Amino acid sequence: MLLGVIADDMTGATDVALMLNRAGMRTVQVIGAPSAGASLPDADAVVVALKSRTNPVAEAVSDSLAACEALLAAGARQILFKYCSTFDSTAEGNIGPVADALMRRLGAEMAIICPAFPANGRSIYQGYLFVGAVPLHESSMKDHPLTPMRDSNLMRLMGTQTKAPVGHVGYATVLAGAEAVKARFAALAGEGARYVVTDALTNDDLMVLGEAVAGHVLLTGGSGIAMGLPRNFREAGLLRQRAAPVSLSAPKGRAGIISGSCSTATRGQIKAAIAAGFPALKVDPLTLTAGTQTAAMLAAWALAQPQDKPFLLYSSDDPTEVAAIQDKLGRDKAGETVEHAFAETARLLADGGVSKLLVAGGETSGAVVQGLGIRTLEIGPEIDPGVPWTRVVAGPDLVIALKSGNFGTPDFFLKAWALLD
Repeated sequence: MLLGVIADDMTGATDVALMLNRAGMRTVQVIGAPSAGASLPDADAVVVALKSRTNPVAEAVSDSLAACEALLAAGARQILFKYCSTFDSTAEGNIGPVADALMRRLGAEMAIICPAFPANGRSIYQGYLFVGAVPLHESSMKDHPLTPMRDSNLMRLMGTQTKAPVGHVGYATVLAGAEAVKARFAALAGEGARYVVTDALTNDDLMVLGEAVAGHVLLTGGSGIAMGLPRNFREAGLLRQRAAPVSLSAPKGRAGIISGSCSTATRGQIKAAIAAGFPALKVDPLTLTAGTQTAAMLAAWALAQPQDKPFLLYSSDDPTEVAAIQDKLGRDKAGETVEHAFAETARLLADGGVSKLLVAGGETSGAVVQGLGIRTLEIGPEIDPGVPWTRVVAGPDLVIALKSGNFGTPDFFLKAWALLD
């Protein structure tokens, strides 16, 4: 293994695994923190997918350190702590505490902070994170049901989660090239900075930054920062070029979609799927709590639908409706109710012959993967930036796509199936 990645949620893990796979690294995704002494798959890069974005801080740190130990034991030369390109975090963390713990474990003197992902509209300028044309705090992320983001300044955001000084590499320095970035790193280190927010507006910027951090033992950021890392290993004579897959062989069986994301992008994808005639059923947390909707009922409905189009089960709703449900059930209970229902539904669907499954939403993806007992995924072709099909290696015989709520074009649910053989 050359590169070890610790991802704080399921869709983020497939996102960064796709980035590495497309750049020529054979990449495997492992689900959950490996147990002590557990062996990892043989691959150029291994991505450990955790559910640590919204977990209690101590649990997030413990799981991340366990993943780090397993990756190091397997030979990883560099560790990437991958979080969302919108820097999703709670008031308590978890990005800062996890990064601090990894920095101590690895003896790292400095780590970059770079959630930029230009292909999906995430850019950093003057240390501020933008989503498309607007600052993070003006985007739909301000209303995220679990991690509402009300600030766009990454230095300030990170500064609330760590006691370590946070510096900044401006865009003019990035444009000047990798050597200029390295010189800026050295100057900031002399000033005592331990974390460095790096501006990035384009893929070329990410390639410059990738070259500049070739000697860093710890990196933090979104999947975009992984773009330039394979080239470093290739130039060091450690990695051969390989082509990324363009299709994926899928087992025979039914196809379906489960969506728990309430993002603007996913709601648009649901609307397009319904307009295209996909049979759809809305899942209501209040109805689930009352027992008038159950996982068994959801699975029975889905399996009874015609097979000419994928079925769609969704709990996605607009922010006003989500807030009203959270007021009645509590934020945590509202989310957990849906996650538990979808996890059990997915298991029943797989038992009923569903072999092609598309899941939208990070928390939903984590719940579904856990419900299905999936342990390892091999990365397949890209559907849209940041979202691949994957083939289950350890678990039920199926292909599955795990989509971040904010990712994908409006026709994502319609076009994904064309990549399956």
